[in-house]
Amino acid sequence: MTVDAASATHGRDETPVSHEGEQGNAPEQREQQEQPEQSQPDTAKPQRAKTKSSARKTRTVVLTLTVTGTADGEWQAELKHGSKWVAKGLDIPASAVSRAAKELHEELSAPIDQVINEAREQQQAKVAQLEAELEQARQALAELQD
Repeated sequence: MTVDAASATHGRDETPVSHEGEQGNAPEQREQQEQPEQSQPDTAKPQRAKTKSSARKTRTVVLTLTVTGTADGEWQAELKHGSKWVAKGLDIPASAVSRAAKELHEELSAPIDQVINEAREQQQAKVAQLEAELEQARQALAELQD
């Protein structure tokens, strides 16, 4: 047998039921539930009508500049305006990256300069190695000419 919820409550007393499953005790409880407690002061302030500000709203422009570098000291820049690419894969000299970082903030320039210095040391070691190889090649050539 199925019973509609509407027809099931038709013959019963419509007194609210508490969470424990017991019926509420009287109409006074119903009145307390319907009306907020008057002993607490109303803490919500009445809202004023919003007026339009005469101040000019600032338009926010989103530009994203991404500078990437390698351990070899090669740097590239990409610029994005919103979701549209303005420039991609621009080769940038390490000195320009260092100057720009110093202009922006000291906390930016210190780690960037560290990466640039490591790349410089690596390139100096590579130059020294190539000079040694060149010297060996010159000596081998000189021995062949004698």
